[in-house]
Amino acid sequence: MRAAAWSTNRDLGAARVSWERARQIADKLPTDYAMRIAPRTMLCATAWRGDYLGISHRVDELRELCAAAGDKASLAIGMVGLASEHMLYGRVRDASRLFAEQTALVESIGDSTLIVGLTAVAAAVNVANGELADLLRRSQRVIELADGDPTKGNFMLGSPLGCALVARGIARWWLGLSGWRDDLASGVELARSADAATYATVVAWKYGFAIGTGVLIADDNAVSDIEEALRIAEGSGDDTALGMAKFALAVALEHRDSAADRQRALELLEQVRDMCLHQRFYSSEIPAIDLWVARESARRGDRDGAIPSMRQALDDMFNAGQLGNWANASALLSETLLERGGVNDVAEAEAAIDRLAAISADHGWAISEVWLLRVRALLARAQGDETAYRDYRDRYRDMAKTLGFEGHIAWAEAMP
Repeated sequence: MRAAAWSTNRDLGAARVSWERARQIADKLPTDYAMRIAPRTMLCATAWRGDYLGISHRVDELRELCAAAGDKASLAIGMVGLASEHMLYGRVRDASRLFAEQTALVESIGDSTLIVGLTAVAAAVNVANGELADLLRRSQRVIELADGDPTKGNFMLGSPLGCALVARGIARWWLGLSGWRDDLASGVELARSADAATYATVVAWKYGFAIGTGVLIADDNAVSDIEEALRIAEGSGDDTALGMAKFALAVALEHRDSAADRQRALELLEQVRDMCLHQRFYSSEIPAIDLWVARESARRGDRDGAIPSMRQALDDMFNAGQLGNWANASALLSETLLERGGVNDVAEAEAAIDRLAAISADHGWAISEVWLLRVRALLARAQGDETAYRDYRDRYRDMAKTLGFEGHIAWAEAMP
């Protein structure tokens, strides 16, 4: 156990070997619950960093042992592994329900260090499900309880406070609240001095979501930051950090003007998709990967081939409850349909816009409202309504500037 603790942020594979050896030894002492629980807890807790297979069996063992020993804290920590397995197989709703169960368990314990260490891990699930109000509450709680200590609760992430700041930044821009830029910058700076996996993950969170939704632009500084995170992830032995960094870089390169950059984006997306198919990264991300691949195909002129793939990705997201990705995908599908411009395309785009408007109204997403102004302007132009087009275009530009969304500001300025 001491060898594993030393290796955790240096060589996770070695740490997991040590925990497995500790488990085998402890199982020869069947009456000593604490010694049997400890290695299982860490094997389950660190599964989200790439070793997902067979975790549900380990969590079941841990649940049984913790019930016998009355150990709620170890169970709460180990449940992260099962949530990771759910994400690996695309069971996003199951992951969300498990985190809700875990939150209730942690709150019943009342240990602030435990709350800080575990709450930050749920951020990616909150974003995927479109639970941004929950993400805002969770991250704010972590920030308050951490009280400026970047390492408090760092038994799973090198800097839970750094992760929570970036998570709050994402929630803030998604909901149209101020302060998101400072959160993103502060979170990355704290993570920089933490372990490699945490830094790579936080940089991927910062740019992957924001560039894809038009909040940040894929300028040279952004690409350089993600490239650095990717290099770090490649040396960390952490498949989750590697998958996140590759995906974030692909999304950034997809938004560049260079044909070479966009070709590299397609290659990276194929690599991440292959990781998903071989249980090395979350298959919950396959619809989003397919969406970006199809969008690039449309950009190259193959809209007839791209649109069915985009429809399928959109359906898969909605059926899985991934409303965070679904909102962005709805707008991109609408744009692509309007670019093709057939009579049925315009009608389908209008229906997609109406669905997005209804769901956005239920959740209060500012990011969706910005997208809606954009696609409504494009729809009005396709329908030949110049007055409505100019009105939506101007409102789109004004809202993008008010919120400081760099990508949308540039796109709005480019509209004739």
